[in-house]
Amino acid sequence: MLSKFATAALAATLSLAASAAMAGAGDYSFEPVNPEMKKGEGVTLAVRLTNKQTGKPVADAVIFKTRVDMAPDGMAEMESAVSPMPSKEPGVYAFKTDLPMAGRYQVTLSAKVQGEAETVTGKVIVKAMK
Repeated sequence: MLSKFATAALAATLSLAASAAMAGAGDYSFEPVNPEMKKGEGVTLAVRLTNKQTGKPVADAVIFKTRVDMAPDGMAEMESAVSPMPSKEPGVYAFKTDLPMAGRYQVTLSAKVQGEAETVTGKVIVKAMK
C-alpha cells in the first residue's frame, strides 16, 4: 500500500515539474489598462501583465526595460522618457511619460517574472487623443 502511494506521489511530482518546465515567456501578455488617453505631459500610462494560461494578473514582476515611441504611426524616432510609478492594483504596472501629440504610441516592455527563466517581453499600443 505504501509503495502505491509513493509511486503516485512521484508521478504527481514529475507531472508538476513537466508542466512547469513547459511554461515559458510566451505564457504572459501585456495589455493596456486604458487604450486611449488624452495627449500631454506627465501622462500616466498603465499596463497589465497577465498569465495567459490562468487569466490572472502577474504581481511582483520586475519591469527592467521600457520604451514609448510613435512607431505605429511611422515615427519610431519620436521617443518619450518613461518613469515607473507605484501601482495600487496587483499585476498593473504604471509609468509616467509624455505623449506630446495625438496618435498611436507603442509601449515596449521587458520583465522578469518570478519562477520564469526567460525574459517576458511585450508591445502594447495606446492612442493619445486631442
